[in-house]
Amino acid sequence: MTDTEQQINQWFAAHMEHTAQAASTTAPAIESAVEAFVHTLLSDGKIITCANGNANILAQYFCTALLNRFEHDRPALPAINLGADATTYSAICRDNRFNDTFSRQVRAIGKADDLLFVIVDDGHKANLIQAIQAAHDREMRVVVLSAKEKSDITSLLHPEDHEIALDNLSATAATPLLLVIINALCGLIDSKLFGG
Repeated sequence: MTDTEQQINQWFAAHMEHTAQAASTTAPAIESAVEAFVHTLLSDGKIITCANGNANILAQYFCTALLNRFEHDRPALPAINLGADATTYSAICRDNRFNDTFSRQVRAIGKADDLLFVIVDDGHKANLIQAIQAAHDREMRVVVLSAKEKSDITSLLHPEDHEIALDNLSATAATPLLLVIINALCGLIDSKLFGG
């Protein structure tokens, strides 16, 4: 076996170890989060997502699965990713208000029956913290999907909020697991709402 092959095998081994750890710890939190998403959608609320950097790809993927479909055709579900509007995002940043990039939008379009879904892989979180505070001001519930346990975001959550946290993984190690969890969320939301 070459050194490169050994490195590849180590990547797969680490991924399998992280996957087994996540499978053994996150199921109850995923189930609770699904109930919150379903309650919001049955109450005519919408899902608003936000995330920074690479995690924004996951936020958009989640919204696309709700707006279009996941595995089966069904009515569209209301979801919007605040990071998808590059013009608004850059306009807020241009005015030197980076920490308001999401909170300003939450205050504009969020309402009491809506839910804010925040995905955190690593790095800058001040704008996500501001978004959570804005959601609480709007009496919205919050679901956080995080690569790390007990982050500064955890302390902001209210009892009616939900957090799905991995075991303090790096962003690169967490990303594939965050995608698996998002797929589980999408599949369970569809199952609860439409059966199958």
